Amino acid sequence: MTTRARILYVEDDINLSFVTRDNLEAAHFTVHHCATGIEGWTAFQADEFDLCLLDVMLPQTDGFTLARQIRAVNVDVPILFLSARAERADRLTGLRLGADDYLTKPFSIDELLLKIEVFLKRSRTSTSPVTSQVRVAPPLPAIGTYLFDQANLTLNRAGQNDILTQREADVLAFLLARPNAVVRRDDLLRAIWGDDDYFMGRSLDVFISRLRKRLSADSTVRIDSVHGVGFRLVIPAIL
Repeated sequence: MTTRARILYVEDDINLSFVTRDNLEAAHFTVHHCATGIEGWTAFQADEFDLCLLDVMLPQTDGFTLARQIRAVNVDVPILFLSARAERADRLTGLRLGADDYLTKPFSIDELLLKIEVFLKRSRTSTSPVTSQVRVAPPLPAIGTYLFDQANLTLNRAGQNDILTQREADVLAFLLARPNAVVRRDDLLRAIWGDDDYFMGRSLDVFISRLRKRLSADSTVRIDSVHGVGFRLVIPAIL
């Protein structure tokens, strides 16, 4: 007998959550519903789930924060946002946090069920018996004498953790994926901010300045500005 997939469903709208949960259970899923972000995080820590459905506008802890907490401890579990916030910026934020999809309200139950089936199938394939032996976490990428943990938003040097913001970690990861190479300014802006207008460019400059300060303890590492083009993360070796 196939085990019923367990879904963590975090939604504060009582009527919507009742209807959605009823349809999910009719489709033979086991649903654990929570009405606040804090309840959702507590439930996720206490139990194992095959998939998470998260609203964005939640009391106590919003859905973006909850997704960030979940991704910090589990990079595999599928996350789907169900939100009334339909702005492009919100959708991009959710996807950058590691969500697998972002559906806007009102959504089709049939579409939701289809997406759940797709993501559960993908998740189960990635953890099939061939690859589900004890997982060894890959080594953290080195940036000179720093170790960069993007999932946990930290730079570690000599045992000391420097906590990054999500945007700082995103910018640094984009540069690190292209070490010692020129990264075009507009490519970075579109990848992280979703656009390359003037005001976002000013914001990028602020984050580059912050990252330079965070990396300043190692003289072999620097972020160069390439005039009129973009930036280059210079590191002594690619480990």
